[in-house]
Amino acid sequence: MNRQSSHQDGTTSSTQAEVKIDRGGHELINGHDILSCYINVLDQYLLFKGSIKEKGLVQILERQYAFVTVQYNRVVEAYATAQKPSQEMKPYMMKVSNEITYGMKSKQPKKPNQSATEVNDAGISGYMLAMMKSAASKTTATALEVANPVVRRVLVDSVPNFAEMAYELFLYQNQQGYFPVPQLNEQDWTQLLQGYAPSETNIQLH
Repeated sequence: MNRQSSHQDGTTSSTQAEVKIDRGGHELINGHDILSCYINVLDQYLLFKGSIKEKGLVQILERQYAFVTVQYNRVVEAYATAQKPSQEMKPYMMKVSNEITYGMKSKQPKKPNQSATEVNDAGISGYMLAMMKSAASKTTATALEVANPVVRRVLVDSVPNFAEMAYELFLYQNQQGYFPVPQLNEQDWTQLLQGYAPSETNIQLH
């Protein structure tokens, strides 16, 4: 708040009342970026829904859209007030099987779509997966730059949920045959899995 005082010579001077500022400029800019990221996810999901044909993917989209909306509102509230959000956040619960099919199958080479009519569930679920991976990474990076403890905690707590949504989409893609998981030969994976040993825990540092 600015206060003005008058002097006998008719001039005025202003004094700045002290205001407690517990927010860093860097975190405010990063907060703006992460909220824009969440908006992009929600907007893209709206666009995707009308083009999806497989019921299971529609259900994933609707479930994730609802969850990200709550997350967005929580961050908006914490970002603006630096207070704990009024709405609690429950862990995201995916509803797909976690069984994974390993190995590669022969397929036609991929290439970019030549028209919008060629966009299909394989592509859309891939776009959704990329967006959730990006949201998880950006949320983590933003949390590491936030000074305010409340805003930081809200962001940190949301990272596992974005990772879970990304994993759900990976599982969907794998089970639909869109996302193959190649394996190494037995000699290579055995060497990698047995290439490390536990460390001593009672080491004294000098």
